[in-house]
Amino acid sequence: MAQVTKDTLIGEALQINLDIAPILMQAGMHCVGCPASQAESIEEACMVHGIDCDKLVKDINEFLAK
Repeated sequence: MAQVTKDTLIGEALQINLDIAPILMQAGMHCVGCPASQAESIEEACMVHGIDCDKLVKDINEFLAK
């Protein structure tokens, strides 16, 4: 089973499962389609958007575990 960490790049996470895009967007990351975001880690993106990184990583991994 694939999982993500704070260090996982947004582009890598979307390659694991494109269906996590709505989770990212619901959290406030509306720039998921931006080319620059593809090379940004989940942690970096969370800092820019003021998002709780631990909660987001947990939510993504719970989704991936299903």
